[in-house]
Amino acid sequence: MRDIGIGLAGFGTVGAGVYLNLEKNRALLRERVGCDLAVRRVAVRDLSRQRAVPVPSGVACGTWRELLDDPAVEVVVELMGGIEEPRELILEAIRRGKIVVTGNKALLAEHGAEIFALATEKRVPVFYEAAVAGGIPIIKSVREAFVANHFLRVRAIINGTSNYILTRMAESGLDFATALAEAQAAGYAEADPTLDVNGWDAGHKAIILASLAYGFWVPSKDVLVEGIEKITPADMRFAAQLGYTVKLLAVIDACADGSVEVSVQPSLVPDSNILSSVRGVFNAIAVRGDVVGDALFYGRGAGQDPTASSVIGDLADAALALQAPRESYGFIPHGLYGRLRPSDEVVSPFYLRLGVDDRPGVLARIAGVLGEADIGISSVIQPETDEGQQAALVLMIHDAPRGRMLSALAEIRALDCVHDEPALYRVEAAE
Repeated sequence: MRDIGIGLAGFGTVGAGVYLNLEKNRALLRERVGCDLAVRRVAVRDLSRQRAVPVPSGVACGTWRELLDDPAVEVVVELMGGIEEPRELILEAIRRGKIVVTGNKALLAEHGAEIFALATEKRVPVFYEAAVAGGIPIIKSVREAFVANHFLRVRAIINGTSNYILTRMAESGLDFATALAEAQAAGYAEADPTLDVNGWDAGHKAIILASLAYGFWVPSKDVLVEGIEKITPADMRFAAQLGYTVKLLAVIDACADGSVEVSVQPSLVPDSNILSSVRGVFNAIAVRGDVVGDALFYGRGAGQDPTASSVIGDLADAALALQAPRESYGFIPHGLYGRLRPSDEVVSPFYLRLGVDDRPGVLARIAGVLGEADIGISSVIQPETDEGQQAALVLMIHDAPRGRMLSALAEIRALDCVHDEPALYRVEAAE
């Protein structure tokens, strides 16, 4: 039985999980894959550091270049984090003909076009299941199981940290800062949670999914990404009163003109939508294809074992590719789509919360600004206050282009009866 030599670049939480699970299920993998997946080298930055999972004796090296120089390493697994150094590693591995497995979502979102162009030129496969949604096999499903489908839409909750925070805010009335501190204490949020809460962790994953589904690399600089930092307990209460739950939602749509909409935003999701029930650190991805119809994927989107499961699945595919060379190198471009719809042109309903003076005529002035912009109001909530005091005013807005909505909001903010920072969030339409 053939051995497949593996080199791990990075031995943190996921790298250690890959090694442990390869060892634990070695016999099972041997039977299913038909070869032995053997870790030959492990590159770590600090050889002297004591680790919870010791690097195997005689396997550790101090630089990823040693992985590439070792002829026994046929598959390189990049789990280093960051962008520039992993990019250099992956490109050099491809040039040397070594198959690559990576879970680096930021790298692929920013440099996927370059990486897969080189992979195609050199005929070297690149696998990246762990880059999106941890242990959920969404990449393989989009690329292979749904190959016969035009993707009509994708809706996804693909950041467990933000979903945990929003779940706690909705269910226990916590404010954002308290819920974030709780997530950090529970190990669900990093010491620096910036990419989780500002939306860009989910944004990178959405870019990868959209690029794979529509055959062109979506430019990250043009994707609308907003985080959850400004959501308040009041927003959660108003959403519940209206029959919605607030989620950080990745939205990917194929538009009638051939363009593609891609965004990550806090969105009010109807309670009747199955995604509203996704709680805690779990992820969910709802895919609609023109052939398969609706499909839902649900599971843990991060963590040592779920992510290691996806990496090992890619290693099994890499082993098969070594034994039977393939013509697909991880990304297949095509010309059926090719344009990202500008975010200002995207149409949706909106939730708008304002702090206003509680006096006659205020609602009429605000409605007048919206009416001039040809934007309709579907419902209004204004809790009772003493006249003359400041009050919260919540407006549910009919479908409107985002650019026009933002222009109208700028005029509303300038009114002398409007105070504080308004909240504007997308609303997922009920079906």
